[in-house]
Amino acid sequence: MTTATGGVRVDSAPEAAAYDFPVPDLSAEGLAAVTAGIAGTATEYDRTGETPWKGLDVAFRAGLLTATVGRRYGGPGVGQRDLVRILTAIGEGDASVGLLASNLLMSHAGQAAHPHWPVAYYDDLLRRSLDGPALVNAIRAEPELGAPARGGIPKTTATRTADGWVLSGHKAYGSGGEALAYHVVWAVADEPGGDPARPRVGHVIVPGGRPGIRWVRTWDHLGLRATHTDDVIYENVELPADAFVEIPRGPDGVYRDPAAMAGPGGFGHPALYVGVARAARAAFAEFARSRVPSALGRPIATTERIQAVAGEIDLQVVQAETLLHGALLRLEAGDTSLVPELSVLKAAVARSVIAATQTAVAALGNPGLSRHHPLERHLRDALCIRVHPPQEDAALLASGRRVLGA
Repeated sequence: MTTATGGVRVDSAPEAAAYDFPVPDLSAEGLAAVTAGIAGTATEYDRTGETPWKGLDVAFRAGLLTATVGRRYGGPGVGQRDLVRILTAIGEGDASVGLLASNLLMSHAGQAAHPHWPVAYYDDLLRRSLDGPALVNAIRAEPELGAPARGGIPKTTATRTADGWVLSGHKAYGSGGEALAYHVVWAVADEPGGDPARPRVGHVIVPGGRPGIRWVRTWDHLGLRATHTDDVIYENVELPADAFVEIPRGPDGVYRDPAAMAGPGGFGHPALYVGVARAARAAFAEFARSRVPSALGRPIATTERIQAVAGEIDLQVVQAETLLHGALLRLEAGDTSLVPELSVLKAAVARSVIAATQTAVAALGNPGLSRHHPLERHLRDALCIRVHPPQEDAALLASGRRVLGA
């Protein structure tokens, strides 16, 4: 295992223990049952804004929240395509559950691919994951900095001490809030012998119950209302020496935020929103089959206009799914030519997801905008795909420069 001790990377640390995690049922029927179970409480949590524990528990009992735990730790170690299928199914049930699950599953996948957590911390996370949902999220954004993918380095600091590190700073958009078992905090290292002009930047692994962590309820959002994406303040949080893991600079010596570009492991967030688009398609179809205007005398689903609208919605959903899975299949086949195009591919998926939900709402008119109908929630949630990096304008600019050789 590779860890960081005193800022020096070593390869002699022991592994966390292996446990017996369940192998999830990833059949279409198994995933559909999870979607239905999570969807049953989605409206309730969207209204209250509380952490969606019932939905998370459905995913946990199905073995989905530990599906990416590495095999060396006793987990199923599912690959990227199965991860996408899992998150699409969860997101179809409830986008808020999908976001929390996505952050967790990508954290486990990252640890499986490149072990970097302090052994005791990851062992604790694994043990807690046997008993129920144990959430993890990367806490990156800051009030002054805005989106990390737009550049700059954080103000949050990890100060080196004789025994380890002391973390201090103010973060924004910490999805999961007080429900997080662990935070992965983006910070600058303040250490003896460091270069103030070029400080080391990395992630600090922080147990959620550590003294000095204070949450501020700031989340009052259009969509994903049950994610508790609140502000969090770290006030002299003491951590061990191996809690800091440096993010390497590029070959040119320049630090680049890893969230600024999409990568093969970055399809978790788009996948959950594809689930939202699928839910919008299903909600539209259900309304069309049950709506019988007195002037028509039969369900509107029997009219060519509504059938054409349903076809347009389906086109957008199929397009998003095909882009997502097609890209992963190309990558699995070793086609590295796709890597520079992954950011713009994510933007294309986002366009399809939003188009599908907007088309459904527009065709139904007032019923589609009523909080009594799930389409209103699906539209609000779908629009949130735009905030995940790389965002569309940055993706298009990078793509255009690549095409033009700029």
